[in-house]
Amino acid sequence: MLERVTDEAPPRDATSGRERRDDGSIDPRGLIRSHRRSFVRSPRVRRSWYRSMVCRLKQTRATTKTAASRQSVVVSANADRPVWYPGKAPAAHLDGSLPGDYGFDPLSLSADPEMKKWMVQAELQHARWAMLGVAGAVAPELLTKIGNADLPNWAEAPNYDYWAPAGPLFFIQMAMFNWAEIRRWQDMKNPGSVNTDPLFGYNSNDTNTDVGYPKGLFDKLNYAKDEKVTAELKQKEIKNGRLAMVAFAGIVVQYCATGVGPLENLAAHMANPGTVSVFN
Repeated sequence: MLERVTDEAPPRDATSGRERRDDGSIDPRGLIRSHRRSFVRSPRVRRSWYRSMVCRLKQTRATTKTAASRQSVVVSANADRPVWYPGKAPAAHLDGSLPGDYGFDPLSLSADPEMKKWMVQAELQHARWAMLGVAGAVAPELLTKIGNADLPNWAEAPNYDYWAPAGPLFFIQMAMFNWAEIRRWQDMKNPGSVNTDPLFGYNSNDTNTDVGYPKGLFDKLNYAKDEKVTAELKQKEIKNGRLAMVAFAGIVVQYCATGVGPLENLAAHMANPGTVSVFN
């Protein structure tokens, strides 16, 4: 329906002067029309409104530029740091100063500084043992295949006829492990306290306090004198150690599934990739 236009003024409220509807309620459209008329008729109101809008526009542009510049600074600052997942923000408590630190800690296990020290050393030691374990699992099988030795598979090593019974050998192994772990614990609690060899007195003048990275007998080529080379070697060690931990877990699962060693599994797969695989 078309609304009939009339010059008659609509009824207004006696107290507020606002327009009323036929049912007596205040018409909101009347408020809009009254504000519009006052804005059009008053040049001072128009100038004030225009100035306020200009100021707001300038403030909005300045805020946008500041936010964009801050964002660009943050992006450029983090662009050089590798992270475990592209575009993923690293954990707040991991600043990239540790070897192999890619900001991966979704459960915040190392948020506590003391726990962080312990977990750094635990990962380093597990990485080193895993590298030795992978070498120990592959080397006997390789030497046996090329005919240089007759050694058992790594899983069958406990049943091998050694120069001594398995019980005493296990006890000697556990004693050596315990001695090494106690010294590592002492070094973590008091860095540099176990630099000197307790048996032969080596490294008596060593002042190294880099926990987990002993020098002296373990650095005969003096790599530690160059900080850049040392940092690079630490990075390579922890990367290879992490790969070795995954590899050793794969060797264990593979033997449980097939009953043969890693090299025999690899040879069978390469001979018939379509049939011998993880999916078959």
